[in-house]
Amino acid sequence: MPPLPAPPAARSRILLIEDEPSVAAFIRSALERSGYEVVASPSAREGLELLSQTDFGGVISDFRTPGAISGADVQEWLRQHRPELATRLIFVTGDTASRDTVSLLAKAETPFLEKPFRLRQLLAAVEKVIGKP
Repeated sequence: MPPLPAPPAARSRILLIEDEPSVAAFIRSALERSGYEVVASPSAREGLELLSQTDFGGVISDFRTPGAISGADVQEWLRQHRPELATRLIFVTGDTASRDTVSLLAKAETPFLEKPFRLRQLLAAVEKVIGKP
C-alpha cells in the first residue's frame, strides 16, 4: 500500500535524527542539494518533540541514538501518533555487527542504510520511501 501523501507544504520536509555531526552534515547537504528541506535533530527525544509540532514528509533516523530513546522507539511513536509517517521512515546505522541491532532491524521491517553509505544509496532510498521533492 503506498504511503499517504504528506500535506503539500511538508511533502519535501524531512526530519533527520542523527547525533554524529559529520553524518548529519553529509545527509543534510545531499538532501538539500536534491531539493528537500531538512530539519536536523541531534537526539531522538528532540526529534519526537519536533514530530509532535511540525509536519514532515518523512523521517531519517539513526537506529542507535544517545539517551534512552532508540530508533525503534521513534518508529513505535510514529505508529501510535503519526501513522502516516510510519511507512516513510528510513534508519541509518553503523552497528550491523551487533546481533541485537540486526535482530531489531529485521523486526522493524523498515528500510535502512548501513554507514558508511554512498550518496546514490541515500537518494535512492529517500526517493523510494519518502518520495521526490
